[in-house]
Amino acid sequence: MIKKLYLPLVALLVLALSSCSKMGELSADYFTTDPEVLEAIGGKVPVTITGKFPEKYFKKNATVEVTPVLRWDGGEAKAQPAMFQGEKVQGNDQTISYKAGGTYTMKAVFDYIPEMAKSELYLDFKIKKGKKEYTIPSVKIADGVIATSELPTVKSANAAYAADKYQRIIKQAKEAQIMFLIQQANLRASELKSEGLKDFHKQVVTVAGDTKNYKLNNIEISAYASPDGGLDLNDKLAKNRQNNTEKYMNQQLKKGKIETEVDAVYTAQDWDGFQELVSKSNIQDKDLILRVLSMYSDPEQRETEIKNISSVYKTLADEILPQLRRARLTANYDAIGRSDEEINAAFDANEDSLSVDELLYAATLTQDNARKEAIYKRTIQKYPNDYRAYNDLGQMAYAAGDLNAAENYFKQAASKNANAPEVNTNLGLCALVKGNVAEAETYLSKSTGADTANEALGNLYIKQGQYDRAVQAFGDTKTNSAALAQILAKDYNKAKSTLSAVKNPDAYTDYLMAIVGARTNNADLVKSSMDKVAQKDAALAASAQNDREFAKYANEIK
Repeated sequence: MIKKLYLPLVALLVLALSSCSKMGELSADYFTTDPEVLEAIGGKVPVTITGKFPEKYFKKNATVEVTPVLRWDGGEAKAQPAMFQGEKVQGNDQTISYKAGGTYTMKAVFDYIPEMAKSELYLDFKIKKGKKEYTIPSVKIADGVIATSELPTVKSANAAYAADKYQRIIKQAKEAQIMFLIQQANLRASELKSEGLKDFHKQVVTVAGDTKNYKLNNIEISAYASPDGGLDLNDKLAKNRQNNTEKYMNQQLKKGKIETEVDAVYTAQDWDGFQELVSKSNIQDKDLILRVLSMYSDPEQRETEIKNISSVYKTLADEILPQLRRARLTANYDAIGRSDEEINAAFDANEDSLSVDELLYAATLTQDNARKEAIYKRTIQKYPNDYRAYNDLGQMAYAAGDLNAAENYFKQAASKNANAPEVNTNLGLCALVKGNVAEAETYLSKSTGADTANEALGNLYIKQGQYDRAVQAFGDTKTNSAALAQILAKDYNKAKSTLSAVKNPDAYTDYLMAIVGARTNNADLVKSSMDKVAQKDAALAASAQNDREFAKYANEIK
């Protein structure tokens, strides 16, 4: 009796199952993701999902909405859904065969938030058949999110320094000219009494007599003849002008009891001076004259060709050539500023004589941050319109981790000079710390010339997900951010070398080294690095428990 009933019951069960109108639960085996573990890139979490509807699964008159959902404890984020339809549905969505099934690929992207560090990716399914709608169980298809790119290494970046322009020794020169008549080499009394020559001698006496503030290096004499006339004549003429001027200068130095070198040279035909004067003049046909100079190198041929330009030669003879019959005197000397000791003493004595560059330079003479800050604040009091002291106070605050104070100083600096590359670099860094990538990009577009502009740009490229470009921008910089870029670009050996060379390693330096260990399967490096993190920053060490980088090294970092 039981056997007789068994076959009809089985038949009825098969019939019931085959006529069931609902589509059943899907296995996670039907789905893959790229990457396998989700990762934050440029503030986004992108993923490519490949899925499969098995054979004889997709009802011919059904539509299915598939939604990627990233879920974490206390929240979730949904990506754009994809729509699929059965063979009998009229529509524009991808059609899935009932008999053969079908595969599909969909892309999803989520805006990263820190809570996603310990999350899971699911697919939600909503099915519609006629007027009926229902859901089937969600399918977990991936873990997420590796958030290495979001580590706040930009906080330890080097803000740009606005340098002083102080030079203790500044090379200077005083010039004068003695003019000669055509084909003459004698020094005329009118020339020796000229105001220019008087000022020259006065400066030489001042420099030679004030050895504290000046050092007279030498006096140069350059004598010339104009290029008209034969070479032999001009050579003799220029040499005589040199000798006469040198003799006169030596007499003046002896009279003033001044000792210095006198270096004298002469130029027989001053074609360079001729070309310069012609090019700056308004002489008719000057382009033609300059063309002759470029076409011919032989002095006699040049002179002949220029004389053939009869319409202009008289003007040359009257206006240009007389200016070339000369001897130029140049006194070369150093202007000597205050020594480091004198600058420090002047600051301590509260002198008002210090220039803005002397004050800014004084700040570089101490490692005492309190004194440095006092110098910058004195600079602001004396020179309130100079942006550099504001910027450098901001640099100090940024290095100390006081972002609000730093940004306030940088904005004050910008109010004095909105185009200063150092200020724009630093405001760009502040924007990056706050996550305002577009604002940072605007600032950093005006950072060229700042000493840490490339480092700031490297941090920007990390935030934008341009890791190779970030590595290039950092160059040989040895900072946490540079190492982070190398890790993200998968150059782990270089990242390890960079981290080993960081000047003042902090907990994030060790944390990054642990990530290098995790990505190179070096459990010992993970453990030793995380031990250092725990010693320096307990909170950061605790957060590692949620970091997907260390999923397989949970025991090592406990």
